[in-house]
Amino acid sequence: MIITRSPLRISLGGGGTDLASYYEAHGGFLIAGAIDKYIYITLHETFIDELIIKYSKLERVTSASQIEHPIIREAFAMLGIERTNLEMTSMADIPAGTGLGSSGSFTTALLKALYAWKRDIVHPHELAKQACEIEIGRLREPIGKQDQYISAYGGITCFKFLPGGKVEAWPLKISEETLYNLEDNLLLFFTGYSRSASAILQEQDTKSKAADASMVENLHFVKDLGLQSQYALETGNLKEFASLMDVHWQRKKERSGGMTNAKINEWYDLAMANGALGGKLIGAGGGGFLMFYADDKVNLRHAMHGAGLKEVRFRFDFEGTKLLNS
Repeated sequence: MIITRSPLRISLGGGGTDLASYYEAHGGFLIAGAIDKYIYITLHETFIDELIIKYSKLERVTSASQIEHPIIREAFAMLGIERTNLEMTSMADIPAGTGLGSSGSFTTALLKALYAWKRDIVHPHELAKQACEIEIGRLREPIGKQDQYISAYGGITCFKFLPGGKVEAWPLKISEETLYNLEDNLLLFFTGYSRSASAILQEQDTKSKAADASMVENLHFVKDLGLQSQYALETGNLKEFASLMDVHWQRKKERSGGMTNAKINEWYDLAMANGALGGKLIGAGGGGFLMFYADDKVNLRHAMHGAGLKEVRFRFDFEGTKLLNS
């Protein structure tokens, strides 16, 4: 049995500048961190002449072209796999639609499993590139590239998105002490809201393609915040990093009316009054996880738990998309 896993992620600066509608004209930059929450794919051969596909639903088909799940169907097509005596299952530590990049993680884990079945090796950069081709190129999703690239690479990684589609990646130059303090003081709380990123990102994508002045200026500002965040993290100034998170969130809310709601704003204000130095909603917006950098973790946890929010504790993942068993 083949088993692969791919990490979910948090954005640490510059999120939103990885959409082609922006970086093709201006270039994008962001920092993302892979975390130890995963999507798993299992794949094995059966004695039945049909494909059995298990995710949130069950599919049994006689050819790969009949698979309903678009990412799975396109992954089989991309790798030219037509065998039908296969069973594939996906599992996740955290459900989709919560802002942690599950779609990109799913796609890289799936491709890694299919390559392992073919006994081929794939480099993280090529894995991420092919995952983007499936989601953005073939399926026309109005999403960015950070999810596929950070899940493939792992770690805390800087990405530069260049016109023409080229992506440059390098590890954030962060000290061990700063890394441990960052892990210890970044707290994630689930809002209870799940949503699709596509609707919110579609609005950003449409405005960017139309060269909407306010949207482009907003993304310019956010990209600069990402560069400032890189400097703050690499120099160990975590209080400055937390302050930049707050500035980012205030500007991010301006991109779409669906970015937040009254309840999320209430929770954010509660956190800032009870030990958080800065924070933001992870992902495209509208729901998912609130992330805070805490000055007083005990007080912040008490306030958030009192408001009914569930914390998900994490550490950073430095392995990226990985083959666990073959």
